[in-house]
Amino acid sequence: MDRLLCRPASRLRRYRRCLYSDSAARSAEGGEEEGVGWRHKILDPSSGFVNLWNHIFLVTCLISLSIDPLYFYLPYVGGKACMSTDKSASVAITYFRTLTDFFYVLHMLLKFRTAFVAPSSRVFGRGELVMDSTEIAMRYLKSDFIIDFAATLPLPQIVIWYVIPATKGNGSGHDNNTIALIVLIQYLPRLLVSIPLNQRIIKTTGFIAKTAWAGAAYNLILFMLASHVLGASWYLSSIGRQHSCWTMQCKIEQNAVPPCVPSFLDCESVTSHTLEREYWLNTTSLLSRCDPNNEDSDFKFGMFADAFTSEVASSRFIEKYLYCLWWGLRNLSSYGQNLMTSTYIGETVFCISVCIIGLILFSHLIGNMQTYLQSSDGET
Repeated sequence: MDRLLCRPASRLRRYRRCLYSDSAARSAEGGEEEGVGWRHKILDPSSGFVNLWNHIFLVTCLISLSIDPLYFYLPYVGGKACMSTDKSASVAITYFRTLTDFFYVLHMLLKFRTAFVAPSSRVFGRGELVMDSTEIAMRYLKSDFIIDFAATLPLPQIVIWYVIPATKGNGSGHDNNTIALIVLIQYLPRLLVSIPLNQRIIKTTGFIAKTAWAGAAYNLILFMLASHVLGASWYLSSIGRQHSCWTMQCKIEQNAVPPCVPSFLDCESVTSHTLEREYWLNTTSLLSRCDPNNEDSDFKFGMFADAFTSEVASSRFIEKYLYCLWWGLRNLSSYGQNLMTSTYIGETVFCISVCIIGLILFSHLIGNMQTYLQSSDGET
């Protein structure tokens, strides 16, 4: 590595940068300074180690982006007019989610020790590599730190294990809007972390994958990820529509004899209010009015009815996951043309989003795969 030209704003900064530039040059030639431990080592952003870590962290980002929508599958219909939460799936998802959070923390720590090119020196060839740890930390804190920190927070774990159980006594133990909102808030920063990382890898190495088929497979995985997110959102929306119907009908029957108690909609009340709930089930009209198979019902499920007519909402985790993945892949590739909607505004907006996103992603997938395959033919 050639010695870098130092043009600081002050003499102290000039001395510091030149000193670190000299040590970086000697380190690259194999003569690393003695007495400099790994804790104080500044990494070159174009080095092989940083490039390898960026690839590893990009895979971790894709895994974490696929884990977060799995929280949407936790609520399920556990019996007649009641919902429950899949505890075993909650433990497994939380474990893998926490594991990926650890990689996000490591990525933040590495950013505090990774040099950057001074913007004022980019006109001189490669530019001046700033190796001062204080300047690196200040630049990171002013730029990407907030987004990285927001992406690292364990918000879904806190909601699933602390917030929702604490609100069960108020009859909102299966508030699907809370789950969706928290995951969405966390999903946006994680996208903002992974997209620039993908661009940084391409800028450094010139490609995201070494072979054309690997690049085509990478773009296909991105399309599958979008289908996974879409299918999970459809499932949670279906559960939300069913729960909304039950809640509306339960409010109507609050003054009936026997009255409808909001806790009856939680499957845990089957053991705590056995006699009262059984008596209420024998007299209530909630089951018929909120039945997706009942065409005479005033409550229309629209495109969400398939989750109950096909018994997806009461299936095992792996079964409903694969079904919803297929649902998302089918409708994303067909731009939602086969969806039968009701007049519910949220459902209509959901279908419009499916059509627009499917059109953009499918054209992006076909274009990128053609580019990779044509580059492969050109090399041969």
